[in-house]
Amino acid sequence: MSTTHEAGWAHAPGALRGPAWLSPPQDPNALVPLLWSSTAHKRDGDLVVGGVAVADLVAEHNTPAYVLDEDDFRARARAFRDGFAGYDVYYAAKAFISVAVARWVVEEGLHLDVCSNGELTVALRAEVDPARIEYHGNNKTHPELRRAVAVGVGRVVVDSFVEIERLAQISAELDTTQGVMIRVTPGVEAHTHEYIATAHEDQKFGFSITSGDALEAVRRVHDAPGLELLGLHCHIGSQIFDSSGFEIAAKRVLRLHARVADELGVTMPEMDLGGGFGIAYTTQDDPSDPARLASEMTAIVEHECRGLGIAVPRLSIEPGRAIVGPSVCTVYTVGTVKPVTLDGGAVRTYVSVDGGMSDNIRTALYDADYSCTIAARASQAPPVLARVVGKHCEAGDIVVRDEFLPGDIAPGDLLAVPGTGAYCRSMASNYNHALRPPVIAVRDGRARILVRRETEDDLLATDVGV
Repeated sequence: MSTTHEAGWAHAPGALRGPAWLSPPQDPNALVPLLWSSTAHKRDGDLVVGGVAVADLVAEHNTPAYVLDEDDFRARARAFRDGFAGYDVYYAAKAFISVAVARWVVEEGLHLDVCSNGELTVALRAEVDPARIEYHGNNKTHPELRRAVAVGVGRVVVDSFVEIERLAQISAELDTTQGVMIRVTPGVEAHTHEYIATAHEDQKFGFSITSGDALEAVRRVHDAPGLELLGLHCHIGSQIFDSSGFEIAAKRVLRLHARVADELGVTMPEMDLGGGFGIAYTTQDDPSDPARLASEMTAIVEHECRGLGIAVPRLSIEPGRAIVGPSVCTVYTVGTVKPVTLDGGAVRTYVSVDGGMSDNIRTALYDADYSCTIAARASQAPPVLARVVGKHCEAGDIVVRDEFLPGDIAPGDLLAVPGTGAYCRSMASNYNHALRPPVIAVRDGRARILVRRETEDDLLATDVGV
């Protein structure tokens, strides 16, 4: 039973205690290792990542800044490569991509999933073999598809009948054969946020299995002379922590796979199970180990294939945020600290930083939870429940909704937020004409800029009135 108050939920008794899973820490200076990249640690109160003290990084590059732990990124890529041995593992460019990161992906033996002309451009600039690239998206234009086919991407994931027609026409014009995966929606409700659940039928992606559209899409691709039918593609959502949702999806997709063989006499060689595996943003999250996920998902597929009397197709997955997400933290400078007293004497401590929803929209967009720590000193003050907010002109400009921070947090302190590698820089904006932060890679005590900070000249470069 919820408690209400005429002045709003924040004034209700107990509203400022924070979520039930968040408890006051014994030491507000300590890191929770699960939330941070593997090299991150505290040294006399200073946060160190990749052998570089964050305070030294800030002295040179200012804030806000995304700090990418290269060793951690590479280790996570290898963990999925090795855990899913025998699979093709596709790194999600949409999570975060740069020329350097695209090269790391290939160096660690992964493939690359792109869903825009811009992401393809970065991949090609990084000299990624086009055969290792998958081109995704629900509204690929004729020019985008033509470029993808012309450069030789390994496979295009088709999402509509219109796209099949476009792709067939382009393949004929270029006198080539294009590998095709067909995205299907098996009608699975993944336990995640509505906006990142992608396998239920009432959404924009894919062909419905239950309506018969998926089978019709298979027929059309199979009948098109310039298209090579590789297999079916399914993606149940994002921030997924276990394999239970994949079991239902795999059953339905494999039944269609078997039906295609029976009715069309076509054995599709591949199947993409998607992925979207979760990471730990707070202590309430419990991500699975890649090897365990692989073992469970392989067992599911092999069991279903035995039951259907079909061979196991070559499998591929898309880990999503699980590789780059934990490898990055965002560093801010505190600008103001404002205790706000509400009715009954309850106090909310607002800690304002020099970034916000322009560099991390996920809290406002998805109600995402994050953690944070002071990054450049040790404190002996007892912890207080705080809310970290940005500097934009929006009440919803929240970076960390609830976190315990040292009670003496003050303007000028550095604050670091872990788990910001996925979708934060990719979805960053120039709201309020903010300058998007740099991405700085750290490794073995050295730092290098992967993506430089924007300048005011960058902002004005497209303003034709200047």
